[in-house]
Amino acid sequence: MQIYLPIAEMSVSVLMILGLGAAVGFISGLFGIGGGFLMTPLLIFLGIPPAVAVATQSAQIVASSTTSVLSALRRNALDLRLGGMLVAGGFVGSTLGVWFFAAARRAGQLDLVIVVSYVTLFSVVGSLMMKESISEFWMKRRGGTPLPPRQGGQHAPYLLWPLRMRFPRSQLYVSVIPILGLSLFVGFAGALLGIGGGFIMVPALLYIFRIPTSVVVGTSQFQIVCTTLVALVLHAVANQAVDIVLAILLIVGGVFGAQFGARAGRNLRAELFRFLLAILLLAVGLRFALELVMRPNEPFSITIQETRT
Repeated sequence: MQIYLPIAEMSVSVLMILGLGAAVGFISGLFGIGGGFLMTPLLIFLGIPPAVAVATQSAQIVASSTTSVLSALRRNALDLRLGGMLVAGGFVGSTLGVWFFAAARRAGQLDLVIVVSYVTLFSVVGSLMMKESISEFWMKRRGGTPLPPRQGGQHAPYLLWPLRMRFPRSQLYVSVIPILGLSLFVGFAGALLGIGGGFIMVPALLYIFRIPTSVVVGTSQFQIVCTTLVALVLHAVANQAVDIVLAILLIVGGVFGAQFGARAGRNLRAELFRFLLAILLLAVGLRFALELVMRPNEPFSITIQETRT
């Protein structure tokens, strides 16, 4: 069954979009992170205009992350004070990301910016995760002892810059400068690429700030919900790129898939988790890299450019 997407100006199969939403929701539940980093490329590969794919995916991220935040609040697994600082930096990053998105779109370079950004980001993050998972697997194979998990309250010297603030729930007393810098980058990348940023934020909070695992996911999701919601509104108002029909289909499919993914991920070993996620990131990055070297089906296109006098 086909349905017309008014903003994307094309028809798509309802079952295919629901299936994609369910599949990405399953992966999101399996790995415990948002699926925007995977859904946006898939929509682009299906022929959805990149501007619409990026903007519309934000709605699905907000819907799926909201359930995680509510669950974290019930379990007292959310640091609201730290989350507030992350949101403050994320607001600035999201605003800058939407502005850059609109500027690249007006210049006709948005597709290139998105492809290059995905290749760079996914290659770097995927390679680092792959290296870590292989090193841990090899150490266990040789009978070595893995490094003990990092405990809350242990901080590196670069976290002791000026403007320090105490976050009792996260066992932190650190400078807010790196916290704001991290959240600004995640907000910018999320608005520009249509990703929640959980696959960046969660490892950063764990390995850079050494926040206890019990509060990392909930705090990260809180920041993602707030900043992505701002990006969604800005995309809808400034760029008119949010397709509500597509967004509803993605949300419905994602809700069902996430439930099954969460159940399947309960028994997944940590090193296998990182290895599978690294393969996923590298595969998507490679697919985008091919876009840079493959000859397009239509080397030239003609569009009507409106001018204001």
